[in-house]
Amino acid sequence: MIIFKSVLDISTFINRSKFKNQTIGFVPTMGALHDGHISLINESKKNNEITVCSIFVNPTQFNDKSDFEKYPTKQEDDIALLIDVGCDVLFLPTVGEVYPNNIPLHNYDIGSLETLLEGKYRSGHFQGVCQVMHRLLSIINPNNLYLGQKDYQQCMVIQRLIELANFTCKLIICATIRESSGLAMSSRNVRLNEKNKNAAVVIYESMLFIKENITNLPISKMEEIVSQKLLKNGFNRIDYVAICNSKTLENIAEFNTSIPSVVLIAAFINGVRLIDNMLIS
Repeated sequence: MIIFKSVLDISTFINRSKFKNQTIGFVPTMGALHDGHISLINESKKNNEITVCSIFVNPTQFNDKSDFEKYPTKQEDDIALLIDVGCDVLFLPTVGEVYPNNIPLHNYDIGSLETLLEGKYRSGHFQGVCQVMHRLLSIINPNNLYLGQKDYQQCMVIQRLIELANFTCKLIICATIRESSGLAMSSRNVRLNEKNKNAAVVIYESMLFIKENITNLPISKMEEIVSQKLLKNGFNRIDYVAICNSKTLENIAEFNTSIPSVVLIAAFINGVRLIDNMLIS
């Protein structure tokens, strides 16, 4: 695996690869890699001649400074894991490389995605996501971009960015990878003790409950039941339990088989914010 730390060096490599007509798959990460990330690497390796992974904890997408400071970093372990899985290239830039002084930061028109759900509770978050992804996609210029479904709304935001900036890459969203308990794999899980991890499984169980009862109970009732279930099982704050149109993320008042739906949950346990989602139809 080749490790690049400067934009100039990786850009030179990418340009040579493009000249040889080699297809490039890109997996952007913030490190603390787990099997969910590795599944994206493997998917890219199956369909591209070169797979590039980036590790960069982006400061502009954290609306909570303490959350940024607590974000887990395991660089040596991450590098070893990427070598084992056969990743071709790792881009490991500094903040100064990603955001040099002469690069202007844009404001992106992402519509209601900026004010719904994650946008509502994490002010400025998606502008930061767009800023870093605009920069990374400009540097890597991939044919295919691989993201996980766990960050459902973020995937929608990045698809919007691709359209706004006229990038030619194809966004490929891969299924959420879960632990045997059903808990969605996340870099933030390393901040949970064993008791918290066991309790956090209630998010997955709650989504299954909604999926199984979507035609039997009113949506508002199920959202209330799930919220109470989370609070009783160790979660101390709930940002949202929402059943939405999976194409627009607008809340639906009543289930209709003609409307593609998704349940999304964001809640805190022992100071750690977990998100998850499940497609209903």
